[in-house]
Amino acid sequence: MLVSDLSETSSAAGLRLAMAPTTGVADYVEILKPRVMSLVVFTGLVGLVLAPGHLHPLLALVAVLCIAIGAGAAGAINMWYDRDIDAVMRRTASRPLPAGRMMPGEALGFGVVLGIGAVITMGLVVNVVAAELLALTIAFYVFVYTIWLKRRTPQNIVIGGAAGAFPPMIGWAAVTGDVGWEAIALFAVIFFWTPPHFWALSLYRASDYAAAGVPMLPVVAGARETKRQMLLYTLVLWPVALAPWLSGVAGTLYGVGALLLSGAFSGSAILVCRDPTDRSAAYSFIEEKLKQNEYVTGLIHINESSTTEFHTLNKTSSVPLNRIPYEKLSPGSAALDKLMARYR
Repeated sequence: MLVSDLSETSSAAGLRLAMAPTTGVADYVEILKPRVMSLVVFTGLVGLVLAPGHLHPLLALVAVLCIAIGAGAAGAINMWYDRDIDAVMRRTASRPLPAGRMMPGEALGFGVVLGIGAVITMGLVVNVVAAELLALTIAFYVFVYTIWLKRRTPQNIVIGGAAGAFPPMIGWAAVTGDVGWEAIALFAVIFFWTPPHFWALSLYRASDYAAAGVPMLPVVAGARETKRQMLLYTLVLWPVALAPWLSGVAGTLYGVGALLLSGAFSGSAILVCRDPTDRSAAYSFIEEKLKQNEYVTGLIHINESSTTEFHTLNKTSSVPLNRIPYEKLSPGSAALDKLMARYR
């Protein structure tokens, strides 16, 4: 009887192993949200470059890698927690967890190990302040945004967006060992940029969020109020974007560039307000991604005190929007979905 029980147990265990999904390297990369990670690294690098003082290039590389790995860890834990709603939304249904290519425990363990490793490495190699800020960023994204706010309030992206605004402060702290008003100014730009940017995406994917029960602003307040809020945030961003210049972090040329980009951002919001369809919202989402790249690159290029070894950063890829007629970017079109997938 005992032999029979052992045989049945072994058979059951073998069956479970046979049924377990085969997870590839690409799946592990995907749960790190590499597109989001690239923007986080970029803004973190800006804080590191603009901070007064000097950091050995090897230590700077370690700091940037820790920021990247920390961001990826938060993304992996987010995908673990949100796997139920990801399975409902068309935009996220093909991710490794809802698609069944990865077990939930794998994603959670992967994220936790990476997060702890990134924070410890930052603390031991760079400094404790930068490590504390990195830990705060990961915790804020996981516990405040993902677990607490995302499914409870339409202000989720407003408050939760702070997690995406911390990286410039981390980069700054990696060099200086503290956080000054200049770093807070960099934080504020990303913080106020995030809501209108993400609401453009949520307007285009409102039906997805409604089906998943996520109270994004377009689902709760409607498209008209969302568009109004987008415009208001872009107007607030005008003085906020000038803060790095006013605080002396960036030069006059940056100030001029910030005004031009703020005008373009508000112009996109006005276009969204006047368009009764979701087409301009999706177009605006993509444009805003590019404007953020232009903004943070401009901080490095236009700032008179930045070092020359970082002047090659403006080789970011851009979407050839001018090659796709605006009229062809209709909701649900293959061209628009392809662009949205690239910058989601």
